[in-house]
Amino acid sequence: MTVVRKAKAPPVKPVFKKAADKSQAKRRALSPLTLRLSADERAKLEELAVGMTLSAYVRARVFAEETKRRKRRPKDVVADKKAAAEALALLGQSRIASNLNQLAYHANLGVLDIAEDEKTQIAEANAHLKAIRVLLMQALRKTA
Repeated sequence: MTVVRKAKAPPVKPVFKKAADKSQAKRRALSPLTLRLSADERAKLEELAVGMTLSAYVRARVFAEETKRRKRRPKDVVADKKAAAEALALLGQSRIASNLNQLAYHANLGVLDIAEDEKTQIAEANAHLKAIRVLLMQALRKTA
């Protein structure tokens, strides 16, 4: 009869053991708390916590801490910011401004034979493009 012995696991290196102990300590230090709510209770809690995360609101209420409510950015601001960034990118890719500058340059040199009225229109279109670019940049800075 042959006896089968279970092989012992090789010893864990001290470095790995130390790292594992640290990660377990972190998990113990940040233990989560779960709270089950009905849909109505959750809606009421979210209504009471306006301007705060639910965790921060519950913590403030339980421990009676006064916390400053933060302003939440409306969702439409994020959509507006994305739209403005896309418009600015399209404006940069279009090369309209560069083409207008070239037309104005050649018209001023006399190489391009156009009337004064057309020169004025080119300059006006160029000014409008610059204004659009400035407004888009301002809008992006305000929502950032």
